[in-house]
Amino acid sequence: MAEGLEVRELDSDGSSEELVLTPAQLLRSLEQAWLNEKFAPELLESKSEIVECVMEQLDHMESNLKRAKHGDLKVSIHRMEIERIRYVLSSYLRCRLVKIEKFFPHILEKEKSRAEGEPSILSPEEFAFAKEYMANTETYLKNVALKHMPPNLQKVDLLRLVPKPNLDSFVFLRVQERQENILVEPETDEQREYVIDLEEGSQHLIRYKTIAPLVASGAVQLI
Repeated sequence: MAEGLEVRELDSDGSSEELVLTPAQLLRSLEQAWLNEKFAPELLESKSEIVECVMEQLDHMESNLKRAKHGDLKVSIHRMEIERIRYVLSSYLRCRLVKIEKFFPHILEKEKSRAEGEPSILSPEEFAFAKEYMANTETYLKNVALKHMPPNLQKVDLLRLVPKPNLDSFVFLRVQERQENILVEPETDEQREYVIDLEEGSQHLIRYKTIAPLVASGAVQLI
């Protein structure tokens, strides 16, 4: 892999900042994004810059393998590493597509209502896919069922019919950066809200919506 890779990230104010990552850091960022996406109940912000950089580096690694000496043991080892990276990348993208298909009305509504300068949770390709998926779903429902129903029943509210992501589900996490005064909601009516500190390196089982902002900031890692 190349020695330094530029990844553009958006700050909270919408401005972009270029970070130079080593190949190991890039792969670690991909694995973190994959695990977070895999275990989060909602669709997270797209890491398209990381995906593009990883794909470029995979092409670069493939080119290097073609020039390597045939029969060299290193070739087999590097080939296994390439396949491992491809698996993580494919699984990450597949997780996102599954969530888009499952929650498409809510994802598109969130995209439509986001403030100017706020980063999109969808890549341009994912946004086009979500819109096409919604249009195809509406067309299918109309042709199969709605056109055969009375006029007052020929409209369907997909936002109401399609379930929302369950942000109250519990997730396991590892703390990457110490966090203080995290407000935890009560589990029952008899309990009260309480505050906890999350120590670096500690692991917890906690309600997702309590730590969702920390997942987005990278302060905690879902596991």
